[in-house]
Amino acid sequence: GSVCGQAIADHPDVRKLGFTGSTEIGQVIMKSCAVSNLKKVSLELGGKSPFIIFADCDLDKAVRMGMSSVFFNKGENCIAAGRLFVEESIHDEFVSRVIEECKKMVIGDPLNRGTAHGPQNHKAHLDKLLEYIDIGVKESATLVYGGKRVDRPGYFLHPTVFTNVEDHMYIAKEESFGPIMIISKFGNGQVEEVVARANNTEFGLASGVMTKDIGKALLVSEKLDAGTCFVNTYNKTDVAAPFGGFKQSGFGKDLGEEALHEYLKTKTITFEY
Repeated sequence: GSVCGQAIADHPDVRKLGFTGSTEIGQVIMKSCAVSNLKKVSLELGGKSPFIIFADCDLDKAVRMGMSSVFFNKGENCIAAGRLFVEESIHDEFVSRVIEECKKMVIGDPLNRGTAHGPQNHKAHLDKLLEYIDIGVKESATLVYGGKRVDRPGYFLHPTVFTNVEDHMYIAKEESFGPIMIISKFGNGQVEEVVARANNTEFGLASGVMTKDIGKALLVSEKLDAGTCFVNTYNKTDVAAPFGGFKQSGFGKDLGEEALHEYLKTKTITFEY
């Protein structure tokens, strides 16, 4: 872990390093790369990816995408939707449907094909998630589902849903890296306003938008300050599509032709004859 990683970052024979992990550790690695031999580094770091759900979306699909955007792999997913913005006119129905879907989730052995929700990676992370939930409750966000450890052996956390989350709250700004859905409401027709709220973060890894209006989809996807934007889907990546973040989510690309350039050098040779 840290011993091996630090040795690689410090080693004078290494000229290029790629790292995927937390912003905090990315900052440490970047300093080491600079001090050691100014080695080139690409970083894929933390995220708080916004997912904007407009009233003119396909609501059935929006619920499915909202669920998978947060709960895929128990939320241990770098591009998980860290905050859902739901337009006011469909907010209550969206929340109601999400809760119904959460109740149907099969919690159990991740090696069982019938399981929809497995355990968290380790106890320290589970404890961190429970603390995260506790902070959300103390800040007066509304805990509408889950929020507790499952009463069974293993590091299982119930899928958790918060509503009435305001922009200043800790859970609105910090990544959980767990199965915790953070829902904020925005006013009907407030396109520019919700985009500004979605961009008001130091992270910029991924984002998403649900709408049947292609003009609105193009406008919002262009204005969202993130390296990836999913339109009417989520988590749908491709090996040919460059992947990487903006701001404190890092820089450099994985996947696609652009990823190859991270490991290449451009050289100019000038002849006179």
